[in-house]
Amino acid sequence: MAIHVRSTCPPPRQPVIRPRARIATQPRPGGRIALASASPLGAVRRLGSLALVALLAFFTLLPLLAPEPARADDPKARAIMERVDARDDGDNQTSTLQMILIDKSQKQRVRELRSFTKDKGEDTWSMMFFLAPADVEDTGFLTYDYDEASRDDDQWLYLPALKKTKRIASSDKSGSFMGSDFSYADMTDRPLAYYDYKLLQEAVVDGQPVWVIEAIPNTDEERDETGYTKMIVFIRKDNDVMVRSKIWVKKGNRNKYFEVEKLEQIEDIWVPTVMTMTTKKGEQTIHKTVLRTSDVKFGQKLEYDQFSVRGLETGP
Repeated sequence: MAIHVRSTCPPPRQPVIRPRARIATQPRPGGRIALASASPLGAVRRLGSLALVALLAFFTLLPLLAPEPARADDPKARAIMERVDARDDGDNQTSTLQMILIDKSQKQRVRELRSFTKDKGEDTWSMMFFLAPADVEDTGFLTYDYDEASRDDDQWLYLPALKKTKRIASSDKSGSFMGSDFSYADMTDRPLAYYDYKLLQEAVVDGQPVWVIEAIPNTDEERDETGYTKMIVFIRKDNDVMVRSKIWVKKGNRNKYFEVEKLEQIEDIWVPTVMTMTTKKGEQTIHKTVLRTSDVKFGQKLEYDQFSVRGLETGP
């Protein structure tokens, strides 16, 4: 992302005296004319007021005259994240998912899903359908994940009990996806342009060398949409896969911890087949989600017409 820093600005405009003169000659209530400019004392008072106005204008404009601070963006860290973003993740993919929701009492709820993904140019379209249990059966989720950073991703959730499709607003994307620790924003790739990156160190995770990179949203819109203020991500050096992250949540004084517990190479493509997201407040675990992926296939015959609101409501 190009960083634009203003190093110079035009000087502040001089205060305009004409409006003051006009005001001074306007009739006051009762038809009398202000005569402040007709005496030496009035002239001094007027000049003093103008000096005060100029001084106030200068200090009001002072923050605008100062150069914008440069963002702390590390070119090496950004280059690594660009490789992560460009990594081949396959096309025309189908898979089966198992979502396990674990509360703080270790009580579990298990949900079965079917997933479909197809690229459309640089964009990615995906659909998920809940197969079980009965209370979420036939619920569908459709995402258009746009590559263009300035374009908001589109998401829809079909609720069969209401026979209604709900569009997910940007203000709702920080919310929980179907009761899990993943948010709606987590279901799409975040634009690199909306983050500043810094390479913190090199480390080892599960015997594999990784880069440890800090990612900080650089727009209020991104902070609001994701609900995150900072992330520390761990990127494997050999395949550019993010295998771990710690996330600072904007509200509730909480952190989220993402972990790839199992990574497999399927048809020459690296696929996380067991992932967890854990929400903690301090040392206390509030909730945890385990996402298992199986029966992964690439190059399947998927049509663009399937990835529509109509297809969402029709089902797999």
